[in-house]
Amino acid sequence: MARPSRLSSEVDFERDGKHTGFLRLPHSVHRSAYGWLPIPIACVKNGEGPRVLLMAGNHGDEYEGQVALMKLLRAIQPDQVKGRIVFLTAANFPAAFAGSRTSPIDDGNLNRMFPGDADGTVTQQIAYWIENVMLPQCDYVVDLHSGGSSLMYVPSGLARLSPDAERNRRTIELLRVFGAPCAYVGSATGTEDRTLTAAAARQGVMHLSSELGGGGQVTPACLKVAEEGVRRVLHHIGSLTGTAPPPADPPTRLLEVKAGAHYVYAPDAGLFEPLAELGQEVQAGDPAGLIHFQDTPWREPTMARFAAAGLVLCKRVPGRSERGDCLFHLGADLAM
Repeated sequence: MARPSRLSSEVDFERDGKHTGFLRLPHSVHRSAYGWLPIPIACVKNGEGPRVLLMAGNHGDEYEGQVALMKLLRAIQPDQVKGRIVFLTAANFPAAFAGSRTSPIDDGNLNRMFPGDADGTVTQQIAYWIENVMLPQCDYVVDLHSGGSSLMYVPSGLARLSPDAERNRRTIELLRVFGAPCAYVGSATGTEDRTLTAAAARQGVMHLSSELGGGGQVTPACLKVAEEGVRRVLHHIGSLTGTAPPPADPPTRLLEVKAGAHYVYAPDAGLFEPLAELGQEVQAGDPAGLIHFQDTPWREPTMARFAAAGLVLCKRVPGRSERGDCLFHLGADLAM
């Protein structure tokens, strides 16, 4: 780490037991000259064992993971744990408290800020602490996402493949254990290096993520996937003792999502009429949606079409759309 982080933790990660407190991020503003932002953090430790970071609220309007981890934090006790589990349930706390994808302080999208900056904006400082202070102390990180306010997903596990065959084997195994109805992987040669996924790869930490629903809500079905999936993973890696939830039935369907053809974007601004539903199988050339024009209602709508075949994993929620908004993305069965 080139520079020390300005964040400090009230929680000692090396101390056995269950401890709660805050990360303190110094924040000097008009109403509070010497203040700090409180980012909730907790640690449950019991001797030696796997070192795990459970994280949600990377995007503040993605609620399923936040609720699932809060429930798990309250439920588990040190005698059920081997090693250490750190809970960061609202990683971008300003965004989570505002119910917004990005921070109201600096408009920062945490999952596009890694590796961060020790002296940067609030969101950059959070990213810097996670990548340069927390991840080097971890063996695994589980980062729970969903579609937030603008998208809805088939509940899915998510990971990125790497050039390392053994790491890929372990990643696929974790996705199967997590047990969401679908799980999809991104390319090993993905160019996006600003995400927690990329941060975990840089730090040599096993990473698992998710897309658990969305639409700015929490549903019982998606919450069940999150809670049981995290517990299964913790049992699988030897972090949690006792009885694990049963394996998912049916088993996870493994998919891949490729950039470009697997995404459909709004070709114009207007009102989005979807012509496909989540979980639907589509073919290249099939109609995806229509964009209707409020200012010229006599004008024929613009058609968006699927450019590839696959399963509809993700659909836009708001009807009002701008040119370039993501309307759908697909997954195709992963060749094993």
